[in-house]
Amino acid sequence: MKWLSLILFLGICLLTGFIGSIFTTSSVNSWYLLINKPIYTPPNWLFGPVWTTLFIMMGISGWLAWKNDKKAKSKAFIYYFVQLGLNLLWSVIFFGLRSPFAASVEIIILWIFIFLSIKSFAKINKIAGFLLYPYIVWVSYAAFLTISIYFLNR
Repeated sequence: MKWLSLILFLGICLLTGFIGSIFTTSSVNSWYLLINKPIYTPPNWLFGPVWTTLFIMMGISGWLAWKNDKKAKSKAFIYYFVQLGLNLLWSVIFFGLRSPFAASVEIIILWIFIFLSIKSFAKINKIAGFLLYPYIVWVSYAAFLTISIYFLNR
């Protein structure tokens, strides 16, 4: 039964990424090619493997926290699922709505909820919190990139 919950957490996280990718692919070869981007923008091929790895780590992190018996889980999972929703929403805003400004505001909120997830999960299971560190590092970079794109295309 515990493996079923791992599959569920991985599935939720990977499904979130997949839905976000639908919005991304609709613009990545059109609008995104035409906007100004900073020189430190990674190549497009890098995003898929990085995000897939991060979504797998998020799923394992959620599962590790879930299978723990500590009572602090409910607030931690509110943060966790809100950040997953915000993660998806960023793709909708940036690529779907093509709004770097709104995406810049949204990614800051996303970063806060990732931070709260890390803090909450670390109290429940240290490894669960640790598995989210690469995610917050990548989102920090993505925030810098998003804000830079906004200023380059005002």
